[in-house]
Amino acid sequence: MAKSSSAAHRAHELSRRHFLWLTSLSAAGWVAGCARNPVTGKSQLMLVSEEEEIQVDKQYSPLQFSSDYGSVRDKSLNEYVSDVGKKISSRTHRPNMPYSFRVVNATYINAYAFPGGSIACTRGILLDLDNEAQLAALLGHELGHVNARHTAQQMTKSTFTQAFVGGLSVLAGVAGGSGLGQVAGQLGSIGAGALLASYSRDNEREADALGMEYMVRAGYNPNGMVGLQDMLVSLNKSKPSAIELMFATHPMSEERYATAVKRVKEDYAKSTGLPRYRERYMDNTERLRAQKKAIEEMQKGEQLMGKEKYKEAESHFSKALREAPEDYAGLVMMATCQLVQKDYREGLQYAEEAQSVYPREAQAHHLSGFARIQTKDYEGAYEEFSTCEKLLPANPNSIFFKGYALEGMRNREKASQEYTRYLKVVQEGDYAQHAYKRLVEWGYIKK
Repeated sequence: MAKSSSAAHRAHELSRRHFLWLTSLSAAGWVAGCARNPVTGKSQLMLVSEEEEIQVDKQYSPLQFSSDYGSVRDKSLNEYVSDVGKKISSRTHRPNMPYSFRVVNATYINAYAFPGGSIACTRGILLDLDNEAQLAALLGHELGHVNARHTAQQMTKSTFTQAFVGGLSVLAGVAGGSGLGQVAGQLGSIGAGALLASYSRDNEREADALGMEYMVRAGYNPNGMVGLQDMLVSLNKSKPSAIELMFATHPMSEERYATAVKRVKEDYAKSTGLPRYRERYMDNTERLRAQKKAIEEMQKGEQLMGKEKYKEAESHFSKALREAPEDYAGLVMMATCQLVQKDYREGLQYAEEAQSVYPREAQAHHLSGFARIQTKDYEGAYEEFSTCEKLLPANPNSIFFKGYALEGMRNREKASQEYTRYLKVVQEGDYAQHAYKRLVEWGYIKK
């Protein structure tokens, strides 16, 4: 193709050197220094300030929450968990952090914290808790990670810093060698693997100790931590696949359970008369527990999806949706299952149903956009990915797919602008290669 001589084209034209300069990511703001550990009071090497922890959290935690199908629409359940979390967080070593607590729609068993204090627990793990003291132990443990600055320590050790600053190409998803590939994971499967720390056993021990300390300060029976540890160990034996993601980021062992038992006897014996609030927990989780059968079917379906047994997975998602026809996570899972099988029209139908249920959550829009690209409805795809970007600005996939849709609409000028935006964030992977190749072919980058 001959190069355009238009002023707009010249303004958009880049030399290769200028392009590389524009797309480079720098860690120059991460200045080495020492900081006082808020838990131990000792000085430690820390490259990340508290302000940076909060900023990282603010920018990237929405990606994980969307990966987990957003916060549950049960307002009273979210408020209940948030109230418990706030009660405990006010007794921590860093009470002034901007803590927030939520239940997310994911059905796998996990809880996690971002470095600035954004904490989530899944529907899956809440179903396995028995009382409020166990919930307090779960949230206290995550608060322990935040207060001991475990993620900031990981970032300081450079491995996590490299994953963060060295390029968010992991966000580009799983595009295959032909076309755009399968849809599974393109939006969501980035959270624990890329944006959350994988804690060491020492980190876990410290978080357990801090969690027990915080929950007791807040008036909970320390045996809640023992019960939580016992439940996790039992689940690892009976349902290892359902809890593998939690154990990948939170190493579990019989030793942690034994330590909790010992700590209660030696350090908190006088606190064992404190309440566990079982009845209150059961009252506040009643609506969630009514969804147990549907959630268990979704868990089975997700496990089969991971094994690429899509027809079997589809059967479980169908059962789940018969139990809970308006379950957003179930609709998104079914949409994903259909799209992976290249049934794009059926996938689009489920994605649109999910949108009607939860219009302000990004995943259904993303899947709808992907399905529309496959059916060559590029204008509709562009609208969906534009909505995605508004709802979830930190996800660069939306930028790439806007460019891809514009390319399908034969609007090279605007497509090149989106591809350039994308390459300022992501420089590796199939999507980046596609974007760069087009910019070279169209004459916007001089090799």
